[in-house]
Parts: sequence; structure tokens; C-alpha cells
Amino acid sequence: MKIGIIGTGAIGSILAQKLSAAGHQVKVTNTRDMATLSEIAANLGAEAATLEDVVKDVDAIIFSIPFKAYKDLPKNLLQDVAQEVIILDTSNYYPIRDGELPGLEGKTESEYISETLGRSVIKVFNNILEYTLRHKGKPAGEEGRIAISVAGENEAHKKVAAELVDQVGFDTVEGGSLAESWRQEPGTPAYCTELNTVELKQALAAAKRGLAPAARDAAMEKFMNAKTFPFHEEMVAINQSTYAVNK
Repeated sequence: MKIGIIGTGAIGSILAQKLSAAGHQVKVTNTRDMATLSEIAANLGAEAATLEDVVKDVDAIIFSIPFKAYKDLPKNLLQDVAQEVIILDTSNYYPIRDGELPGLEGKTESEYISETLGRSVIKVFNNILEYTLRHKGKPAGEEGRIAISVAGENEAHKKVAAELVDQVGFDTVEGGSLAESWRQEPGTPAYCTELNTVELKQALAAAKRGLAPAARDAAMEKFMNAKTFPFHEEMVAINQSTYAVNK
């Protein structure tokens, strides 16, 4: 596949590297100057592109940018992108980072993103930590494989998203429609808790929407108040214990 990735932060860069290694033709963009971007892209096994070019002549576009940055994208960015091109969104909303965003209240995060972009997105790779994505992928069928949920409206696009997830080493679980995608947002039992397929299905079903924001903020407070920033396993443990109140 030809894949364009917007954003080379933690998740975007790992996806670029892994998908390139899986044989896909990947191009990336970010807000850096082209010389710096070219160096980053080369290290990821990808091609550097401008924002306008990264969405051209591709089969899928992955948005992996801070949640607040979506509103600043060009309004016509996707106007010439064919409907069959799959749009994937990895982002999460954190008020402490993103501030208050008009239009978000009453919507799931991906409904808001879809409205902002003018295209329905597939929500995927949002409920996995950087370390997990980089180091904990396993071949299909291997015991202990971690699962990622995939939510969206287009079943064909969700199927392709699931294939990409499999190629980078993880199982997938049906996350439902975008209206149901709150079940994999920050603060829910399914969020960054390293669950297998059975456990993730149970976590998605058990989530209570009204409790998620408080659990999300409680976990962030624990991270920020720690004397030293938690190691990865400590982060997962904090997420599991804090988000369990949302079951």
C-alpha cells in the first residue's frame, strides 16, 4: 500500500518505521523544515513530503498529531482525496494539553475529528503506548499478543486498518461505530492497559462513559506527581488500576 502519515511524533514515527519494514511505500510530513524532515524520514525508511503532497496518490492517510492541532489544518486538505482512501486517526484528547475545544462537547473524539476533517475516520492505534507499539508486537497466533480496538463507520476500511495492526504485531477487536468509540478513549479500561483479545472485548463492553474523564485526569495527576517519571510497566499498572474504576 501507499501510506501517507501526518505527524512524526511517538506513534507516527513508529508506525512509519514498522509499516515501511512491512513493505509499504510510506511518506511522512511534520511541521519541521524540509531538510530536518528529510533526515527524519530517511531514518524511518520513508519519504519526506509536504503536507499537501503527503495526501496525494496514497491508499491510506494516518493522522498522528496532537488533538488540538486538527483545527489548524488547511480546511481543504482532503478535498481532492478520493473516498476510497482510508483515513485513520490515532489521536487522544487531553484537556491539560489541548485546552477547551469548541464543538467537542457531546461528541466522541473521533466524531469531532471527522467533522473537522470533513471525512469519516477510522479510530485506531490511539489506545496503545509508545513502548508497547515499538517493543511488544508479536507474530499472529503467538501467545500473549496484545489487542487494539478499531472503530469506524466503513467496514471495508476497518478491515484494512485491522490488517495494518496485524502487520505491526497486534490483534484487533471490533470497536463499533464512531459513536461508540468513546469506549477506547482515555480513562476507559481499554485505554493503554495492554489487554489480549478476550480482555479487550470485556473492557470495551464494561466501560462507563461518564466516568472516563475523571479517571483520565486521575491517571495524569499520578504521572505528574511521581517523584520520577514512571517506567513503562509502572505506567501500564497505573492505567490498569486507575481506569478499573470505570468498569
